[in-house]
Amino acid sequence: MSVLSSSSIFTSLLQDGPFAVQKSALNGSRFSASTRQWVKNLRKDSNNISKYRALRSQLFEFLGIESFSQIDQLIQSQELKKQRAQRAFQLLSNMFGIDGTPKEIHDRVYEYARTADAVIHSLKDKILSPYASFIETTNEIEMANNPIELMLIMFDDRYHKKARFEARRKITLMSLAASIDQRERETEIATKFSNFLGFLNSYVWSPDLKIGELDPVYLHSEHSSDDFRCTHVEVLNPKQAELVALNPGEKLTVLKRRRFGSSGRQVPIYVSIRKKPPEAKVLKLLRKNEKNPAVAVDDELGLMAVLDNIGDIKLFQQHLTRSAARANSLMVLEDISDTLIESAIYRGHAVGSSSQTSMLKFFARLGGMRVEFIIHTNQTWLNYMYQQDVSHNEYEVKRIFDSGVIELLFPHDIFHLDHVKTRDEMIRFFRRQIEN
Repeated sequence: MSVLSSSSIFTSLLQDGPFAVQKSALNGSRFSASTRQWVKNLRKDSNNISKYRALRSQLFEFLGIESFSQIDQLIQSQELKKQRAQRAFQLLSNMFGIDGTPKEIHDRVYEYARTADAVIHSLKDKILSPYASFIETTNEIEMANNPIELMLIMFDDRYHKKARFEARRKITLMSLAASIDQRERETEIATKFSNFLGFLNSYVWSPDLKIGELDPVYLHSEHSSDDFRCTHVEVLNPKQAELVALNPGEKLTVLKRRRFGSSGRQVPIYVSIRKKPPEAKVLKLLRKNEKNPAVAVDDELGLMAVLDNIGDIKLFQQHLTRSAARANSLMVLEDISDTLIESAIYRGHAVGSSSQTSMLKFFARLGGMRVEFIIHTNQTWLNYMYQQDVSHNEYEVKRIFDSGVIELLFPHDIFHLDHVKTRDEMIRFFRRQIEN
């Protein structure tokens, strides 16, 4: 479901919705024509009336006021703003279960502000990198970390419409970052992640290798001229790779592999352990049209592995089960999806996912953890990197645009981007990077 739909949880950010940021922060008196028209539009959806009342109540309580007419007094008085800010930090600490000294609470809230900024930077630096100048945040908003200051900017007509929207957006993103942080502390996800790494190092990887020791190899691959899927791949050592002269349609991709022991042999495996940064978790909530932090946090633990062939993948599954038993835990596989065989079709539910994606995906429940595993052969991993309509870079573009997140965070009437055109241009941009 698009985050732009009528049932969007993020109604306050919709520029075609009842709470859109207007050209002027001063929308007239209580009985002006513009106010009467706004109320008339609001009443078209009874749910919006409830949302408005809830937002107004939260706003008044947070600012410590009883009517909108008192906001201008707060804007003008530095002393009042300071008092309200001290009270606001205490309210937030109780709401999100933050313990500590006033300074520690301030630091935690400011960390949420940095996460909010990082959400925009992450999109600007990759998905929208050619359009960075279009979406750059106003300096004053990026420097503002105090939620009271940001909230008052929303009602301050000295600020341009773009800046006032960015202040509202930053508060929304800060709230999501705070709820995610609270969920992570409640579920002790950092401890579980450390335990998962400890399990891998103690029971899964070969004891012949030191922790962090990796063997580099190169995948020399040939790709179809139609869709750039991998048609042939050969594993080379570094010396062999130095002698390769690449022809059009060929790639040389480095993999740094670990090993595990099975059936008397050392099996090579490339492993990427997932640890999403906070801004990625915030974006996930936006894509899913959710404010429940469990959606972003509870699948935090994950591992992607690449092995030479399907036979080695079966050995790895067996090795995992036996390793869990040696760690005194039963391991149960859940939600298994295997599209490594050619006749299988991937039926992913994520926006932007391709039915051509080949992989083995499952969740392993062990040692009090639920870990997502995504496993590839060399060939399917190269397709995941490079194939048209399958590659991860294209998938990232599609899911962030098609879910409506780009329009939500950078609405057309403020940032003047044609998002349909931009989406297609960014897909072509990544394809040129891949195929060249």
